[in-house]
Amino acid sequence: MTEVISSPWFVAGIFFIIAAGYSSVGLGGGSSYTALMAILGFGVLAIPMISLTLNLFVTTLGSYNFIRNRHARLELILPFLVSSVPMAYLGGTLNLEKEIFQQVLLVSLLFVAARIYIWDDIAIKLETGRTGKRVVALLSGSVLGLVAGIVGIGGGIYLVPLIIILGLGSEKEAAACGAIFVWLNSLSGLIARLQYNAIDLSDYLPLMIAVVAGGALGSFMGATRLRPNTLQKILGVIIIVAIVALCKRLLSS
Repeated sequence: MTEVISSPWFVAGIFFIIAAGYSSVGLGGGSSYTALMAILGFGVLAIPMISLTLNLFVTTLGSYNFIRNRHARLELILPFLVSSVPMAYLGGTLNLEKEIFQQVLLVSLLFVAARIYIWDDIAIKLETGRTGKRVVALLSGSVLGLVAGIVGIGGGIYLVPLIIILGLGSEKEAAACGAIFVWLNSLSGLIARLQYNAIDLSDYLPLMIAVVAGGALGSFMGATRLRPNTLQKILGVIIIVAIVALCKRLLSS
């Protein structure tokens, strides 16, 4: 059984499922990639770079499919990007202790799981007007970008439920916004990390192939076929699996 779990193709199969599920709701899957790679014993320095690279693959396809199906809104995504991209770069230059890294990741996963299964019908309507909403987007974007850069994920895992909870857009629009947000912030964070670390990504080719295939399938289905509630349930299952795995890791440390 240990040999099966440690097989690169078995791991690639898991990543395929993650990529398909996350891309269907506009995310790259970096949070689950990071959690699972930590459980499987990947190097701490390699984990963020691999995760961000895989995010780029998934959200490139996701962004294209959501934009092609006219779910993307520039006025929705732009304020988040203006503040998040430079902060993601800043976060990518920082070093985070292993335990803190895992704790921040766990909290973010618990937040999304709660949004899907507990607060499914909750939406906060902002009555502050266009200027007020832009201020909220700028402030939250800066925080999300910084946290995303530090943890080594794209940040969409925070942004997509935030847009829905605050009533800024529909599930489809949030997914499209998330895909673009993840792509740009992953690129920004990866550029920062490449200045301090370098690994041979060719060793992880099976993971990249799996993620490209899963991302293509998931983003297509999410943008054209599946209903929003179905998309959230897909994401929720993957998040719960990652939460359980990460909790075991933290308790055993």
